[in-house]
Amino acid sequence: MQAAEPTSARILLVDDEAAILRTFRYCLEDQGYQVAGASSAAQAEALLQRQVFDLCFLDLRLGEDNGLELLAQMRLQTPWMRVVIVTAHSAVDTAVDAMQAGAADYLVKPCSPDQLRLAAAKQLEVRQLAARLEALEGEVRQTRPGLDSHSPAMMAVLETARQVAATDANILLLGESGTGKGELARAIHGWSRRGKKACVTINCPSLSAELMESELFGHSRGAFTGASENTLGRVSQADGGSLFLDEIGDFPLTLQSKLLRFIQDKEYERVGDPLTRRADVRILAATNHDLEEMVREGRFREDLLYRLNVISLSLPPLRERREDILELAERFLARFVKDYARPARGFDEAARSALLEHHWPGNIRELRNMIERASIVCPEQWVQPGHLGLGEPASNSAPSIGAELSLEALEKAHIAAVLANSATLEQAARILGIDSSTLYRKRKQFGL
Repeated sequence: MQAAEPTSARILLVDDEAAILRTFRYCLEDQGYQVAGASSAAQAEALLQRQVFDLCFLDLRLGEDNGLELLAQMRLQTPWMRVVIVTAHSAVDTAVDAMQAGAADYLVKPCSPDQLRLAAAKQLEVRQLAARLEALEGEVRQTRPGLDSHSPAMMAVLETARQVAATDANILLLGESGTGKGELARAIHGWSRRGKKACVTINCPSLSAELMESELFGHSRGAFTGASENTLGRVSQADGGSLFLDEIGDFPLTLQSKLLRFIQDKEYERVGDPLTRRADVRILAATNHDLEEMVREGRFREDLLYRLNVISLSLPPLRERREDILELAERFLARFVKDYARPARGFDEAARSALLEHHWPGNIRELRNMIERASIVCPEQWVQPGHLGLGEPASNSAPSIGAELSLEALEKAHIAAVLANSATLEQAARILGIDSSTLYRKRKQFGL
């Protein structure tokens, strides 16, 4: 049997017999696994608080401790972890009860090294397949046509991204909203040696400082009102993989020192729990803000910027990728007409010209939304400019003051118009008299 990669799996052994722990540890470490041992329920719970494990071999007879109670606690605290019961011949019935309570399998002592290795490999394969299935489902939900390009500028970005993906360097992705920074971050993760582990995303503008800290680092039961159980943070979920901080420019200033410490030392504490934990996480971040200007204004820490900006990649806006517009539009159309069972199969010449002439302030996201709408409203084979919402008289597309429409519709139209005529989101926010995080939420609310 081929040895596993050292970082591929973490195994917890729980047994009150020192000889069993020592034998199991040597056997599994020879396979390349990272192994930790506990001789009591208290030691096991302490290890589970500090580390993330993929698999546990649990002896139900732990002296005065009840192995079934510990199993129940494991199912609550670490539901992703596979648990194999290790038991004597006389306690097989109890092992069957444990499987009904959530254990994945059981071994009867004494067991041979090959039986132990086979059980570990089997459960870790199931764990890996589950993680891979989740990742594939995510890819199906969000394919990445924006990363295929004939634009020299975009091709240069992608070439550099592939080169730096093989390293563990932190990467800062820059560019206007909708240019595909999130898609590129997930692609970099997939190209890296961490690709088999999770790529976990945090949308920085969407949470207050208090909720952000809990989301990022987790919290212990009773840490605040409503904290009814221990919760893993995103950092722990990303252990061994990548953490993508989307719109890092909106990360709360009061938390930036804690984020900086984690990036530097890989250490953190959950909210309400003084125990220091570690996590091996690569940081990918993205923003459409000018972080250097934010540093000068005191809204972003300079030392955090240096840590994030080891490698920076600037994605060109769609208006500078004219070579890609029609191909992207055709790919989006093919996807949506299939999803919605609609008759459209292509664009007429007027629609193609309209797509090429449009300024695309919302970039690929705007193009995707426009094509989705067109695929739904077009009743025939060829999409025309009217189906796109382009080339129509202004009186038909822009509501006027005093018209019969809701305040929400008027607000949406005004924000869309300001965005279309602003070079950056920060400029649009200044014109509207709101901060960037509010504008971010408004765009999400209105689907702009």
